Amino acid sequence: MKRFDALKKIIEVINDQYVVCNLGQTSKELYYLKDRPQNFYMMGSNGLSSSIALGIALTNPKLKVWCIDGGASLLTNLGSLSTISFALPLNLTLIVIDNGVYGSTEDQKTHTNRKTKLDAIARATGFESVFVINNREDIVPTFMELGIGCHFILIKTEPENGDVPNISLTSKNIKTRFMESISKSNK
Repeated sequence: MKRFDALKKIIEVINDQYVVCNLGQTSKELYYLKDRPQNFYMMGSNGLSSSIALGIALTNPKLKVWCIDGGASLLTNLGSLSTISFALPLNLTLIVIDNGVYGSTEDQKTHTNRKTKLDAIARATGFESVFVINNREDIVPTFMELGIGCHFILIKTEPENGDVPNISLTSKNIKTRFMESISKSNK
């Protein structure tokens, strides 16, 4: 399964969730598949999508917040797993699409391609529920069974980028429309 295929299945279950998406190709693919004001696309901040999603979840406890992160990106801010599980927001799902490479920089192998197991680290830091998905048929059923809680979902994919155009929004546009959508939902 490719990340693009995994994202196609994830968007089938996105309704009222606010999504913070990892930088680079993942954001471009989500933008292409399902752009909406409730999506925050990272631009140039590797490893910070999980921390930003945590902040949004904690300050907006009535919102459902999903973070779509990459394995390589999460490795650059691995401490966020401990922080998230300590804070334990009941409205946050961390979705890590791991293709075992740094996909935005010529596919150099990451540690998850060798020995590092992100699901084991998530369990060790205290996530309430940890899921590992290896095929796209399991994506929708896994998401459909999620209840209230702080969840970690690892989706294993092959290293390949979808052929999609760049995001046509500026960073300021992305931030403004995302913040406006949160403001409207809090009224």
